[in-house]
Amino acid sequence: MDEKLDYKGFWNWFLTKEENFYQIVAIGDQEAIEKDFFDSIAPMLSQINAGYYFLTGMCDDSTVELVLTADGEVRNIVFIEELIAAAPTLDHWKFTALKPEKNIDNVGVEMGDYSFSKDNIFFYSKEQEEYPDEIDLVFVYDGNAENKDAITTGVCIFLDSFLGELNFATQIDTFIVIGKNQAQQELVPIEKLKDFLLWRETEFTEKYKSVKREDVEEEFSILRATLDNERPLIACMNLPLLNYDAKASYPWISVLKFHYNGDENDGLPEKEDFEKLSDIEDKAIEDLKEKGYLYIGRESADNIKESYFAGKDFRQISKVFKTIKDNNPEYKISFRIFKDKYWQYFKYYNNAV
Repeated sequence: MDEKLDYKGFWNWFLTKEENFYQIVAIGDQEAIEKDFFDSIAPMLSQINAGYYFLTGMCDDSTVELVLTADGEVRNIVFIEELIAAAPTLDHWKFTALKPEKNIDNVGVEMGDYSFSKDNIFFYSKEQEEYPDEIDLVFVYDGNAENKDAITTGVCIFLDSFLGELNFATQIDTFIVIGKNQAQQELVPIEKLKDFLLWRETEFTEKYKSVKREDVEEEFSILRATLDNERPLIACMNLPLLNYDAKASYPWISVLKFHYNGDENDGLPEKEDFEKLSDIEDKAIEDLKEKGYLYIGRESADNIKESYFAGKDFRQISKVFKTIKDNNPEYKISFRIFKDKYWQYFKYYNNAV
């Protein structure tokens, strides 16, 4: 396993190289930047956390900007913010966490035969009666829309630059990209998107900022099912919590996944793994409850155990889950964090309520 590096250790290392790195970027040879700058910092960053990406260039005649980006992966955002917050102040360097938002006049994307700009991208909002707080958008491309993947990629790159990486990753719940001939509502110019999202976010925040679920007696139910491969699935879920009428006040769903070897036990954990994994989970539940997160439940099947949480924020739980992953190398551990205001991820269990 790679030796772990902390934020201070990375920046101490960077300071020994920064003059050389500056010269490489200032000269502007892209091949040299890739080989002599990016290929040097990538393995150092990977010792802190997986999922650091980077961009660089001159932001004025004498200053190099290094932008660290999560490439839209919410679970890695906090580690980028923390690393940049720990950066030293250096003449001729600007360190930026996440791709910043840009003035729309400065945003244009060229991709093969496609171009994306404020002149050919529009949007409208789909209102969902069942999910009134959901921000469900349709982006409309006025151009050759036959290649759906290409126009979706181009619009996403455009929005990442226009809104900024953090806003694009957190302000929109769901969206699709279509051609103009498929549009079913009046088109809104894309330059109005920031104001629209700010209005919806303010409305949402006002509605839910003081909503906190009361500490109530938790009622967990054991549920059993059989997978297609005939192996059992056993879940322990807080079914009354799935009936909570203000789910949108805890819009961030987190899934912590453990892989174990249960082949001799029909895919379920054997006693030693069961006890170890239960202990890890119990400590996580206690820690995360203190931080304001809700524990929804867990399920085990086919050599995988998943634990489920909901929260008002994605940063603290990212750090808790990463610590669990780092401290338990005997298990393959991964986690997902995503916005799901109505907890639709648990629809299957809602049917059991």
